[in-house]
Amino acid sequence: MSALDFTHRFIPATGESHRVLLLLHGTGGDENDLLPLGRQLDPQAALLSPRGKVLENGMPRFFRRFAEGVFDEEDVLRRASELADFVTAAAAEYRFHPADVVALGYSNGANIAAAMLLLRPEVLSRAILLRAMVPLSQPPAADLTGKQVLISAGSHDPIISAENAQQLAALLGDRGATVDLQIQQASHGLVPEDLQLAKEFLTRSV
Repeated sequence: MSALDFTHRFIPATGESHRVLLLLHGTGGDENDLLPLGRQLDPQAALLSPRGKVLENGMPRFFRRFAEGVFDEEDVLRRASELADFVTAAAAEYRFHPADVVALGYSNGANIAAAMLLLRPEVLSRAILLRAMVPLSQPPAADLTGKQVLISAGSHDPIISAENAQQLAALLGDRGATVDLQIQQASHGLVPEDLQLAKEFLTRSV
């Protein structure tokens, strides 16, 4: 089976941009869900947007969970590696370099992006994690030196506590990543401040 077996969309870069935004949707999204957001944040970047393979009550996700906030960690390990293989295969197919890949994940997509950073850091250079939480209770001792990460959390998110977002920031930072944690006056949904932070992060991450 080809590693390029995720249902996905790829939109080539325009102009001279080498950046590739890896768009990772939340529960119930699909490969089209974050395309407008990706284009809004970077009008010239290539967009690579896979659909999660796990179905929860018919809604696509990137890994299984036992309950809200309680992950099937064996599945997280397997799915993060599978998604990393997909990114590697897509790089060969569409002729881009992993050093140019920036993950942009929301909720479940942000969680799988965080897991990829910890398990397969070679496939991502930077990550924007919107409403993310710690994906693994015993994460590996990855070397994230040189990785740049933006975490944007909601102060009254009923799914992810600010403390959990802080734990994720510390976890990545302890492994060498440069982490910018921002707490919005928001719930689990995105607000304009999230998008402004993401745009500023991309502007300074060149």
